[in-house]
Amino acid sequence: MRLRSAINSCWILALAVLLAALPAQRALAQNPDNMMPEERAAKGKQVLDQLITALGGPTYLDIRESNCEGRLAQFGHAGELTGYTPFKVYWRYPDKNRTDFSKKGVIVNVYNGDRGWTLDRGGVTELSNAAVADFQEQAKRDINNLLRVRLKEPGMTIRFGGTDVVDLRTVDWVEITDTEQRDFRLAVDRSTHFLVRSVVTLQDDTSHDRSVETHIYTNYQLMDGVQTPLQITLDRNGRRVNQVFFQSCKYNPGFSDDFFTKAALDKRFSEVGSKKYKDEKKKEKEAEKDN
Repeated sequence: MRLRSAINSCWILALAVLLAALPAQRALAQNPDNMMPEERAAKGKQVLDQLITALGGPTYLDIRESNCEGRLAQFGHAGELTGYTPFKVYWRYPDKNRTDFSKKGVIVNVYNGDRGWTLDRGGVTELSNAAVADFQEQAKRDINNLLRVRLKEPGMTIRFGGTDVVDLRTVDWVEITDTEQRDFRLAVDRSTHFLVRSVVTLQDDTSHDRSVETHIYTNYQLMDGVQTPLQITLDRNGRRVNQVFFQSCKYNPGFSDDFFTKAALDKRFSEVGSKKYKDEKKKEKEAEKDN
């Protein structure tokens, strides 16, 4: 009896050791350092396919326009909340954007490829080359542009980046590098296949400093057949910059041909540039002359 008990104990111990080793073996198999380059590429594309399917599949990929409304929370250098701004943001992908700030839309920025204009109480003026270049760079980093448009660009490299725990979720990382050496890292929830984080690392050609921009996506809701994160947080180099709280989003609403043009802003100014605003601007100019 003692011998039989000892044998059974040995079998139980061996089984326990085997079962304990299985998760480690699975983790080892998912370690990108132990995968061939073609395996990493195939695994990375598989995770991206799961992400796009979870977001809406063909419905998500077919989006060419979006119209979202919400509030923008901005933070100071010390991380303090500086206030909320109502806004509406409109996209015609990949490079046309219009953002109306405040409920009345008295401040509006429009970007159309390599051109840009702004509307304020003084009227409509052209945005600087630096502002337009900054928008173009932001458009290249935009996650929707990346997933819908840029993944098809020649020279894009995609690879699996390993498994991790992010915000208490088990995620698969996908690493993407474009031809201009922007490094994207996407954390995809293993359960829902929703995007948890996107991290973009850039290098300044002048100073050789590296800048890390992180977007955090939460509160997904189904809108027009697409899973939409209603809260997006932006951190830059570890410092919180802003948070977006969307109330609603509509896709492919069908904007007019001139919606992203200076003519549209001129028309808007004729509506919001009331006598009150014009009188205030006139008083400001007269005060400047008196000083």
